[in-house]
Parts: sequence; structure tokens; C-alpha cells
Amino acid sequence: MAPALIFLLTYVAVAIGRLPWLRIDRTGAAVIGAILMVVVGGLSLQAAYNAVDYRTLLLLFGMMVLVADLQRSGVFNALARWTVRRTSHPTVLVAAIVIASGILAAFFVNDTICLVFTPVVLELAAARGLSPVPLLIALATGANIGSVATMTGNPQNMLIGSVSRIGYATFLAHLGPIAAVALVIDVLVICAVFRRALVAGRPADGAIPAGAVDGGMAAKALIVTAGVLVGFLAGFEPALVALGGAAVLLVSRRVDPQEVYREIDWGLLMLFIGLFVVIGGIERIGLDQRLFAGLQPIGIDTVAGLSIAAALLSNLVSNVPAVMLFTRLVPALPNPHTAWLTLAMASTLAGNLTIVGSIANLIVAEGAARRGVHLTFMDYLRAGVPITVVSITIGVLLLQ
Repeated sequence: MAPALIFLLTYVAVAIGRLPWLRIDRTGAAVIGAILMVVVGGLSLQAAYNAVDYRTLLLLFGMMVLVADLQRSGVFNALARWTVRRTSHPTVLVAAIVIASGILAAFFVNDTICLVFTPVVLELAAARGLSPVPLLIALATGANIGSVATMTGNPQNMLIGSVSRIGYATFLAHLGPIAAVALVIDVLVICAVFRRALVAGRPADGAIPAGAVDGGMAAKALIVTAGVLVGFLAGFEPALVALGGAAVLLVSRRVDPQEVYREIDWGLLMLFIGLFVVIGGIERIGLDQRLFAGLQPIGIDTVAGLSIAAALLSNLVSNVPAVMLFTRLVPALPNPHTAWLTLAMASTLAGNLTIVGSIANLIVAEGAARRGVHLTFMDYLRAGVPITVVSITIGVLLLQ
């Protein structure tokens, strides 16, 4: 009972974001849960070491270094400003934000794109006299949808790619078309739901400046990025390719590596480690098989059933913990290859349902709030529900 109780408490804490009356966040809950799992004998210390998928952690770390260099060089900021400065009509602007954030998120992680684009979108809305709400929603939903396309689009896809051993090109070939269609749906829904808000008011004075770019750092980062993408598509081990790119970028005469390390999301890496151990503990006592049996009535062995289960659980406990749990169930399904792709599709697209559905959404909302713009739960929900339902339906049809 002890491992089962630890698992339950850990996932409750992850779901609500903290433990009541204590200053413990999701990462802290996962780490404490992992330690307790070993202390009570749910896993031996050696079994806990073995439960951690180091390939996933190394892929995450390598991509974080790559993205940190691109961000520090000003490439992302310059691309964001270049995109919005060349659009004027509100509907075209929504499409530009959705497509640009979607494409960039597919290769460089959705959270980072939302972090960089949010201040630029707010600056643009003020300059054009537009309501920032539909533009912010376009950014968040577009980044989430675009990240479906590749295994490096978001953390849960990196986990799925590492565990499933599905190649980068195969991942892109199956999920890229779903992302492309869903991005079009995203634009149509936002323009329909916020048609009255997408009317230019009185613009503020001043043009939107171009983003500053460190030419030398940007050139090096872009060359390494191109090499990493070629390595992914050529079928080389993704973790090794990402680490190779990170190693090249860390060799520098100008940038102190400590500055790069400060950009690494160490909390996310620790969250993964903690959840790996907690899930390893419940696997040892057979609780994962009981969960699998409980999900059978909804048809978890079908694309539609697995999509529904993944979408519901992702909104209950967040994407990464949900996918972490499913990694123990998918190998037992009749068609694991399709099931892995379904899990990546549904868990990611489900993040668009509510404003708390994904970290990318919260990054946009909190970034806007710091600048005096409030993106409410209901404003997001108006577009989030139809976007999520239609995009997942499209994903199910295409994967079937």
C-alpha cells in the first residue's frame, strides 16, 4: 500500500501544482515521492537508478543548450519582430502568429517560443490598436499545435521519442500533417470567435523596432542547429546528436558557460527524474496493469479511446506526468507504434483545452499579466474548447 499511496499523493501534488500549506512545487513533489519510494522499499536504490531513462534527460539537456544559445543571440526575438512587422490586417496577423509560433515550436520547444513571442505580441497589439487577447491565444495555441509535429517540439514528445525509439523523420511524417491541418483550424476558430475584437482601434505612436542580433553568436547557433536537424532527419541517435550540438556551442571564447547553465530548466529535468522513479515503483507492484485494466472499457487499444484517455489525464495532471504513466501501458497495446504517435498527438493537443492545460499557456498568461494585460480563463476557454476538440478529432482520423 505504501508505494501506491506515494504514487497517489505525488500525482495529486503534481495535478494541483503544490502541496497544501507547504511551499512544495511539482518538481519538489516528484523528487520527494521518488525518495520516499526508495525509503519504503518500493524500489531498491539500484532499481531506482535503472528506472530513469537517461536518453530522455540527455536529449532534453542538449535541446535546452541549443535553444538557450539561439535565444541569447537574439535570433528568436528578431524572427518574432520580423513576422509581426510585415503584417497589418488583423486576420492575417493572427495567421502569421499561429504559423510562425507553430513552425518554430516544432523544432525549438513550445515553451521557449511563447516566452520570446509574448512581449513582442503585446507590443504589436498596442502599436496597431488591437485587443491583445486573440493574439495571445493565437500564440499559445499555435505553439502547442506546432510542437506536435516533431519529437523535439515539447518535453512529452521528447520522452515518447526516446522511449519508443521512433525515428525523427517517421515522427514528422505522421504527425506533421496533423499539425499543419490543426494550425489552419486554429486560425479559423480564433478569427471566428474573436471577430469583433479583431478590429483595429487607434494605434499608438511609433513603429515596432527590429530585434537586435549578435551576428557571430547567431551564425554559430544557426549552423549548429542546421547540423542537429540534419542529424535527426538522417536517423542518428537524437540524444547523441543534441548533445553533440550542445558541446559545440559550449566551446566559446566569449560566452561564460555559467550564463548558458542559468538558461537550463533544471527543475524540469528533476521532475522527469522523480517521476521516472515513482512510476518505476508502481510498475514493480503491478499498479500500472490494474490501471490498464481499468481503462479497457473506454477502448484504450483504439486510436480514439487512447486519445480520449490521454487528453483527459493530460488536463488532470499535466502532459508530462500523464505521458510518463502511459509509457508503461503503451507497449502492451496491440499496435504500439500507432499508440505512441497517438499519445504524442492527444497529450499535446489537449494542452489547448484550458489556460492551465499546458505550461506554454501559463507562460503566455503570466508574461501578459506582468505587463498589465489579463488573459482570463473564460476568454481562453471560448477558443480552446473548439480548437482542442476539432484538432484531436482530425488527429484521430488521420492516424487511423
